[in-house]
Amino acid sequence: MAHVVELICYPVKGCRGTFTQETLLTPAGLAHDRSFMVVSEDGVYRTQRRHPRLALIQPTISQDGSRLTLGPAHTASGHSTLHLHVTTSAPRRDVDLFGTTFEGIDQGDEAAAWLSDFLGTASRLVRVPPDHDRIAAGWIPGTSGYADSTAVHLLSRASLTLLNRRMATEYGAPPLPMDRFRPNIVVDSDKAQGAGGDDWADVPHTEDRARRIRINAAELGYAKLAVRCAVTLVDQEAGIRGGREPLRTLARYRRATNGGVVFGAKYSVVRPGKLSVGDEVAVREWGEAEL
Repeated sequence: MAHVVELICYPVKGCRGTFTQETLLTPAGLAHDRSFMVVSEDGVYRTQRRHPRLALIQPTISQDGSRLTLGPAHTASGHSTLHLHVTTSAPRRDVDLFGTTFEGIDQGDEAAAWLSDFLGTASRLVRVPPDHDRIAAGWIPGTSGYADSTAVHLLSRASLTLLNRRMATEYGAPPLPMDRFRPNIVVDSDKAQGAGGDDWADVPHTEDRARRIRINAAELGYAKLAVRCAVTLVDQEAGIRGGREPLRTLARYRRATNGGVVFGAKYSVVRPGKLSVGDEVAVREWGEAEL
């Protein structure tokens, strides 16, 4: 069987991820994932598509979600670290996420000033309200916070290995790290654990066909393939967008029938539960790849 080899939560949409050895899978994804969002003063979402420096902000959130820390990913940046007491009772404001209006709880002027200085443009920080009722569409729909669409993005190491091999063969391009694709759950085969035999995670893009996945008592339901955008062009260590990879290579063999290129799969949460690195990932239902 395949196993979980990485669990990554992104408390603030667009900012750096936080690796964890164990976490809760809630109805909206990994605990606290995309529960905060940086917006303009008019409430329009900010992502790395236009603000790649978001990749240089390292958020840390307490287990109960009451405290949020924003700090520079690199100490040499000259920016201080901000410690926030998260509020769920402050006035709400309308926020725009891909043209759809939701509500957000503004986290105050101190957070706004810190983000505005770091990004070089007037910004504010909002939190998902406790009664946030967004439903993301898909083969199996489900709720999510401020994620682009569905709650959980799952990717296998085998898929990235194939992509890096093709980039090198076709263009002489260097390999890319997994963080370019900002997954929540990374899976790998038992062979990575020292076991032998065949395994579904040995085959690149097999996650495309997994319709229901069980991890411990938690269950994921397939929603859609992950359509890739310009965020994959951003160097997550430098916070700079540049180059044509991986989109150039993906366009050669991962172009979707309805447009765009795809890499990895998105899932809704069918049954919440606890997740840990090392957990077995069992596919309970298979389907045909939508490609």
